[in-house]
Amino acid sequence: MEVPYCIVKGKSRLGAVVHQKTASCLCLTTVKNEDKLEFSKILEAIKANFNDKYEEYRKKWGGGIMGSKSQAKTKAKERVIAKEAAQRMN
Repeated sequence: MEVPYCIVKGKSRLGAVVHQKTASCLCLTTVKNEDKLEFSKILEAIKANFNDKYEEYRKKWGGGIMGSKSQAKTKAKERVIAKEAAQRMN
C-alpha cells in the first residue's frame, strides 16, 4: 500500500494548511475540484522526494555516532586485537 507521505518542518506549517495554529499530522481525504491540478503536482513531488527514496533514506539513518565512553571502549578493543595480531606474527 503506497500511501504518499512527507515530513514537514514544524507543526505550524501543517496548521496553516487546515487554518489552525498548529497541527501534528494531516490526512487529506477530499480535494476540491479547483485544487486538484495543484494538489496532483504537490503529490508528485512528495512521491518523488519521500516514497521513491525510502530505501536511500533508510540506509542513512543511525549515523554511527558514539559517545566518549563507547569510543574509549572501541579503541581499547582495537588495541587488544592489534596486540594479539602482533603476538601471532612474532
